[in-house]
Amino acid sequence: MLLGVNIDHVATLRNARGGAEPDPIKAAAVCEHNGAASITTHLREDRRHIKDRDVYTLTKTLTTKLNLEMAMADDIQKIALEIKPYSICLVPEKRQEITTEGGLDVAGQLEKVSEFIKPLLDAGIIVSLFIDPTKEQVEASKKTGAQFIEMHTGAYAEAFGTDNEELEFQKLKQAAEIAQNIGLQVNAGHGLNYENVHRMHEINGLVELNIGHSIISRSVFTGLPEAVKKMAELIK
Repeated sequence: MLLGVNIDHVATLRNARGGAEPDPIKAAAVCEHNGAASITTHLREDRRHIKDRDVYTLTKTLTTKLNLEMAMADDIQKIALEIKPYSICLVPEKRQEITTEGGLDVAGQLEKVSEFIKPLLDAGIIVSLFIDPTKEQVEASKKTGAQFIEMHTGAYAEAFGTDNEELEFQKLKQAAEIAQNIGLQVNAGHGLNYENVHRMHEINGLVELNIGHSIISRSVFTGLPEAVKKMAELIK
């Protein structure tokens, strides 16, 4: 498995004071130098953390791959088509949420999702859909033409260490198997940390784990290089 590091919360800290520090561009470079195979940023409609200028700069400075998380918003689609990141991950978005809550309902808006991602696919951008690990959502994702799904691991993360852990883990395992059997590649992320990430090794064929908050949180105490190195070691 590869490690993708989400640097959104470096930008959250920067924006808390309205200044230039800490710089998410520098953070991305540190992550790359210490085991990250890609850098993820979520350019939200409300621009609460990552700003447009960050995304444009990252396209010039990254030595690995940029994975751009985005909602189905025309202005952000336009940016994606301009900068052509290696990949985009389509996510649901609510202005009042603290972080992304739940997966994208692909099955319930199949035509809309398919139409939205077509120009991105035509531009040669790899498209992933952030979905809950259900058979319905996996099969709908395949119908859109997307090459990847990213399984929402939040329910598993919340259940970790409780009686519901195995139930939520099996949902992930089964969804990954269904996806691979119909030709989709599989990433995973949301809520994964240094304690619960080890079980991802039990899911065959996972390509990449996208992890942000846990790494940035740990870096407060250990430094960012050590935090990234440790997570990269755990998922090898």
